Formats: sequence, structure tokens, C-alpha cells
Amino acid sequence: MSPYLPPLAGGLLIGLSAAMLLLLNGRIAGISGLVAGLARPGRARWLADAAFLLGLILGPPAFALLAGHWPEMRIDAALPVLALAGLLVGFGTRLGSGCTSGHGVCGLARLSPRSIAAVLVFLATGMLTVAAMRELP
Repeated sequence: MSPYLPPLAGGLLIGLSAAMLLLLNGRIAGISGLVAGLARPGRARWLADAAFLLGLILGPPAFALLAGHWPEMRIDAALPVLALAGLLVGFGTRLGSGCTSGHGVCGLARLSPRSIAAVLVFLATGMLTVAAMRELP
């Protein structure tokens, strides 16, 4: 199998699921917003948000079932570093009024000026982080 097919299929599925959520439910597929919505279970959209997030969680097992093996991943960081990174991402998500999936996938597709600015900041920060990490011993 070509090494490009799984990422291509994944990208197509992400785009399809984001488009379907927007067209069928009028919701933007920003994961942080969907997760925050679960904290308010009285809402009419709670079940749809939970179903969308459950689909994300079931993605790797579905891949394993279809491909016969789990997706390859390598995490070299220690658990405290991962926990701190998760907290920083959560803080940045609240500060930036959305996450990379909401701004990058859905916001750019809608030509949202706020999302374009956010994605430029995400990319610049990522590039600076990689450059800084390469300079550390």
C-alpha cells in the first residue's frame, strides 16, 4: 500500500465529517467547542456533539479492524511533559477562541479572517518551536 493513501483517506474523512456536521447540524467541527458543549448536557445538541466525539475516539479501533494493525505512533515525551502540553493547548484553545481543527479545517474553508490569523499564528509558533528545539542540546 502506498504510504500516501492512509493520510489521504484520513484527510478526506476529516473534511467529509466537518462538512456533514456543518451541513446537517449547523455546527463547526471545532473539537474544543464540541467538548466544552458536553459540559452543558441540557442542550439539544448534546447528543450530536457526543456522537461526533465518539466517532473520533472510535477511529483508531476502526483503523485496526480494517488494516489489521493499530496506527503507528511514537511518543517520546514523559507523562508530566504531555500533561503540561495538554494544559497549555487547552489554555491556548480558550485564548484563541478555538482549536486547530476549528480554525484550520473549518475556518479556512469559510475564509474566516479570524481563522486565517489564528492559523498563521499556529504555523509561526510551530516553526519557531521546531527551530528552538533543534538548537537545544
